[in-house]
Amino acid sequence: MKVFLCPNRTDLARLTATLLAEQISRKPSSVLGLATGRTMEAVYAHLVQRHREDGLDFSGCTTFNLDEYVGLPATDARSYHAYMHTHLFQHVGIAPSRTHLPNGMAADLAAEGQRYDAAIKAAGDIDLQLLGLGENGHIGFNEPLSSLASRTRPVVLAPETRQQNAGLFDGDPESVPPLALTMGTGTILESRRIVLTVAGKAKAEMLRAVLEGPVTAQISASALHFHTNCLVLADEDAASALTIRPALDHALMHDPELRALHTLLT
Repeated sequence: MKVFLCPNRTDLARLTATLLAEQISRKPSSVLGLATGRTMEAVYAHLVQRHREDGLDFSGCTTFNLDEYVGLPATDARSYHAYMHTHLFQHVGIAPSRTHLPNGMAADLAAEGQRYDAAIKAAGDIDLQLLGLGENGHIGFNEPLSSLASRTRPVVLAPETRQQNAGLFDGDPESVPPLALTMGTGTILESRRIVLTVAGKAKAEMLRAVLEGPVTAQISASALHFHTNCLVLADEDAASALTIRPALDHALMHDPELRALHTLLT
């Protein structure tokens, strides 16, 4: 695992978008794992801008999103289908047949999870998986005590997750669906490359636990230590609780990959 710190949220979003754009340019047929949330909105805005101004071509890409609420149709404005259409898909010329999210309206949710994993395999596995970090340490909706080998499946959302996601539900956590379909931690770890993007002081203590604490099913993001090609990007607010800053500064001085990231921001 490598860690790179950005001065602020704006640079964090720009750098995350740059890494995705480089992946697409390097391999136009890339299979991308995508995430949602407030942090990702700015990332997708940068990608839309690159599509419009620089001709970044999404037409050969295939995408798989991490998760979707159970019981919300794709047409519901609060669904992640709608989120992705609003913030990215409708702007970049990618065919709907190439964009995939779990079907939260499936009659058999367990079978839908198995179908989704099979679809990822059929596409050739994910080249680059984008992740955010939940305040309770989840990636996707892999809540505390999720198996670190878990597959795509239905899950019960933790109360803190429903509270965190209440913004689109008139601020009422009880209106947030209690169930979701999510890629499993094991599914995520099969991606060839992972980028975890973390912003804000609200994530600072959890980011410290992920980077400095033990690997534990209590914090699904800690399983990223098992991945051999994982990059963590964080802004200064998210990094404010870290005690490993001297080690990170030393790595930045000597690691060519991290130095190249620094160059992208200058």
